[in-house]
Amino acid sequence: MSTALTSSPRDPARALHDHIVPAGEPWLHVIERGQVLRILDLQGNQAVDTLFYNAQDPRERYSAVDTLRLQNNVYLTTGSTLYSNAGRPMLRIVADTCGRHDTLGGACAAESNQVRYALEKRYMHNCRDSFLKAIADSPIPLSKRDLAPNINFFMNVPVTPAGGLTFEDGISEAGKYVELEALMDVLCLVSNCPQLNNPCNAYDPTPVRMLIWEA
Repeated sequence: MSTALTSSPRDPARALHDHIVPAGEPWLHVIERGQVLRILDLQGNQAVDTLFYNAQDPRERYSAVDTLRLQNNVYLTTGSTLYSNAGRPMLRIVADTCGRHDTLGGACAAESNQVRYALEKRYMHNCRDSFLKAIADSPIPLSKRDLAPNINFFMNVPVTPAGGLTFEDGISEAGKYVELEALMDVLCLVSNCPQLNNPCNAYDPTPVRMLIWEA
């Protein structure tokens, strides 16, 4: 897979919104059409599980299947367009200094922690619970059934020659970021992954920074 590393001229001092998401915590925010969201990996090797919804009609949401099919690539980088389950473009990646973002690994959950790692891991904090915590206070009605397959920004999940997936050390570093331009009004739902059982966070979850600019 080829990557397209592209930096951004946007000045954090001019951002409309600037928020630090602690390790293991969620973040929920509306990004208006034309605005640009930057997800900044503050300390490196952090995974940011992310979902997007049409802010006017949350039944339309990010679709991993449509995104992979229409761009013919299992990873995201500069130039990638994120499509909805209605086949419409939702966001476009306009800058990326990391170069690889996972679309297949999904979000960790109590059940997957138990199955993948050990029975006692079931009660560890996980991204699915973070998503549920965030949508409980969402300005747009969402429920458990609205949690679709997500993007894992900065996460490295190679596809093996046999068609399997492996969770590998991340390729992001402190200060790496990805920027997305909203092509419609979207609700962004993030879980700053708390995972301690695989190397997606270098076994040490850290904060990330979310910034939003006008176009």
